[in-house]
Formats: sequence, C-alpha cells, structure tokens
Amino acid sequence: MTNVPVFKPLIEADEIGAAVKSLEMGWLGMGSYVDQLERALTDHLGLKDKRLALVNTGHSALHLALVLAGVGPGDEVITPSFNCVSDFQAILQVGAEPVLCDILDDSLTIDLQSAKMLVGKRTKAVLFIDYASSLADYEAVEIFAAEHGLRVVHDAAHSFNSTHHGRMVGSFSDLCMMSFDPVKTLTCLDAGAIIVNNDEELGQVHQMRILGMGQPPAVMYQNKRAWTFHVDGEGYRYHLLNLHAAIGLQQLKKIEHIAETRRAACGYYIDRLAGISDIRLPEIDLKTITPFIFVMRVPAELRNDFRTAMGTAGVDTGVHWQPGHHFKILEDCRRGDIPVSDLAGNEIVTLPLHSQMATEDMKTVADAVIAYFKGDLKHTATKESALEQIAAAE
Repeated sequence: MTNVPVFKPLIEADEIGAAVKSLEMGWLGMGSYVDQLERALTDHLGLKDKRLALVNTGHSALHLALVLAGVGPGDEVITPSFNCVSDFQAILQVGAEPVLCDILDDSLTIDLQSAKMLVGKRTKAVLFIDYASSLADYEAVEIFAAEHGLRVVHDAAHSFNSTHHGRMVGSFSDLCMMSFDPVKTLTCLDAGAIIVNNDEELGQVHQMRILGMGQPPAVMYQNKRAWTFHVDGEGYRYHLLNLHAAIGLQQLKKIEHIAETRRAACGYYIDRLAGISDIRLPEIDLKTITPFIFVMRVPAELRNDFRTAMGTAGVDTGVHWQPGHHFKILEDCRRGDIPVSDLAGNEIVTLPLHSQMATEDMKTVADAVIAYFKGDLKHTATKESALEQIAAAE
C-alpha cells in the first residue's frame, strides 16, 4: 500500500501541456506568461485599487514587502512566534529584529492583545499570517496598526481564494504576500505574489525583482529584453520564469474545482472525527475558506506516538509549525508571554489534504485516526500489522 502523503499537487494534462508549450517557445525568463498570470490574478482577486506583481517565491514577496514598508536595521517587526520560518528570515534579511507575540487559542492567528504589550519606539511594522484554514481578525489588525502608526505585512500564503465579508483575501490589506510553491493550493512549481497599494510601489517592485534594473516589464512581457537601463537602487534576482507562470495559469482556471474538493475533504474529516473527545478540530467556515492544510490538535503527550502509529497505517502527517522562540537564531529576540504558542506547538498535527483527494485516501486517514483514539491502533513496528489492527476493528 502506498502512503497517503500530507501534500499531493493536482498536476494534470493541462499543466503538463502548458509546461511543454512554454519550453518550446524558447523564452525561459520572465515573459508573456508572467504578464498573463498577473492580469488573471488581478481579475480573480478583484484588485480594483491594488496592484500585483509576481516574483519567484513567497519568501521573496515577503522580503520586498518589508523593504516597501521601510523596515530596516534598528527597526522591530512584531510577528507571532507561531509562524513560518520564512517570515522570521525575511525580517532578519532587511536587518530588522523580530519581536514575538502570542496567538489566539481558537484560530492560532495573531493575538493583538499580546502584540500590544510589545509595541515600542523601534516598532515599524506588524507581520501577521492566516493559519491553515483560519483567517486572522483583519479589522482588528488594521485598527491596531493605525493606533500605533505601523505598516502591515499580511502573509496570506495559506488563504489564497478565501473570502472575508465578500472580498477576496489579498484585496484589502496594506501589503500582502501570496505563495504558489510546490505544496500550496495553487502551485506554479514555485512563485510568489506581492500586492501593493499604487503604481509607485508597483514600480519599485518591478525594479527590485530584476536586480534593480530599470527595464520596463512591458518589454519583457513581449518575450524581449531592453539592452539599456538604469540602476538607481538595490535589487534582487526575484523575477518569475515563464514556465512557472504557464503552469499557474492552468491551475487558476480550475481553482474553483480545487477549492470545492479541498472543502469536501475537510468536511469529511470534520464529520468523521467529530465524536473523538481527545482531539480538537478546526472551527472553520467552509463556505468562505479555501483550505490549504487540515490541522487538528491532540494531547501533547500522545502526539509522537499518534504520528508514529499513523505512519505505520500508511498515513503521513506533518507539524506546522515549531514556535520561533525555540530556534537558536531567535533566542535573543524580544518577546512577551507566549503560552498558547507553546501549547499549540506541542499539540498540532497536519493530516493529508489534497486537491481532488480520492475518497479512499480520506477514508484511510479518518479510519486510522478513529482506530488510534479507540485504542484499536497501537504503535506498531510495521505497516502491515497496523492495517491488520484497523481491519479487525471495523
């Protein structure tokens, strides 16, 4: 039996055909497909008063967002300790210091009461995330930032295609990042989007993403390049390749199908696992959310044994994430009390969630979880013995 992996991208003939066509075109750098995907994403997200640019990774988008926010050496950025390593590294990359706050126990998103206690003279921005299938309290973040004169960087890597009060996530935050890496809901193999406020900020991104060269993107979007340009400031090799954008265009065409199948899988898990008293399931609105990962919480003392048992039953699991204050690189960062981060960090388990997930795979996962907490699936040495235990319990 093949394992049910945590992640499995939906790559079909459409994506493969688009990749081949892009390669046959012979223009391997940033070109016409990047232009097309930027326009398609702008339309999809309803960005009437915002501007979007594509870069090579979500991390690159975070870095550029912090640069645009004017964050630099000597500044502080408040961010949850329960966060992706990419966010911490982006803050360090601009020479600033992460200041670590706690998260809310229900959504595992930023706790602004915790953040409020950390605002100081050097605080320049707040970098917050949506987590798994939960959205942060956007209105509260906006009020918090306005009260303290802070720029906001929104990490929406987990929430692409979700909506909030009828608006697409990404269409209303100050500076927003999205990720289209190998495991995301929409994949371009790897890519990131940065959503900014106006043409001036967009122009800065266009220049910074290609080594600071003042080369009009309109030229490259015709699969050409200009041979004269100016370089007025810093820049990075962050531009997106045509191949990646070509795949992203095909993914975007099927995003509603992707969303529906992921919601269905989450709904299946919630229905099947709802009666287990030892676990905490996410409290989410599947009508408005496009889930990226499905995270539940188990007693900390059982987690290692549970994950081992799931593995022997053919089910891979993940841990998203370890709290940042546990890492050596952040051990000297200023922080407040973060008990929820510590608690959640020891309890969370990510179950497999795929686009167009096979019913048999969903059943395998749910059956294994149920069997473990009924005591029918014990920590075993082989996958075969675990499967025998599940079959005997049914």
